[in-house]
Amino acid sequence: MRIEDTAAIITGGASGLGEATARQFRKRGAQVTILDRDAKRGAAIADEIGATFAETDVTDEASVAAAIQTATKAMGQLTCAVNCAGIAIGEKTLGKSGPHPLDSFRRVIDINLAGSFNVARLAAAEIVRTTPQQDGLRGVIVNTASVAAFDGQKGQAAYAASKGAIASLSLPMARDLARDGIRVMAIAPGIIRTPMLAGLPAEVQDELAADVTCPKRLGDPAEYAALAQFIVECDYLNGEVIRLDGALRMR
Repeated sequence: MRIEDTAAIITGGASGLGEATARQFRKRGAQVTILDRDAKRGAAIADEIGATFAETDVTDEASVAAAIQTATKAMGQLTCAVNCAGIAIGEKTLGKSGPHPLDSFRRVIDINLAGSFNVARLAAAEIVRTTPQQDGLRGVIVNTASVAAFDGQKGQAAYAASKGAIASLSLPMARDLARDGIRVMAIAPGIIRTPMLAGLPAEVQDELAADVTCPKRLGDPAEYAALAQFIVECDYLNGEVIRLDGALRMR
């Protein structure tokens, strides 16, 4: 696949990793449709970079189906889906105020895991409509895991569970979609300077960066975007999770 021939939907494209990916893909000539719940910011970014925007709730089947229909109508086809939409909470299994609230645990799983699967399955149904290219390939799905999938910290039970499931999803989904010429990959970012982290005090950011092996800094969303582009263009990458963390191993 060539990035300039790619027609991609990017969830969570109104901020952080998703926004960086949308900007990178458009800069390299791909067609892009941003899917996000933030209609104001999503539409503004889409207008700025020459993309399409569709207000979307990734947990809702009808919402995602409508967004994919909008994307396909605007771009003429769909060959790539990048799942960046997600949330994180900090709650211990048993905290000072009692057990971890079940509702908040379910919400994280619903958005991070079920939402990603919802987008992936519906995107696959549209990607399969395209004409196979070299080696019978039609497209690629990129999901977002996290180093928390492997090195989850205290207070990350819900988040780590959701991202661990995303990591486990890559291989069976790749096998499921192999006959359709659709590859599936996952990126597991470490500590990335997203808007959420950027709002922390400088000393806290410095402490986080000090734990990274090399280079000793927070990751840049642009590095996630560059890796997502590489995955799109490297046809032999499939069914794998790539850590993007500067060799960070959280303790």
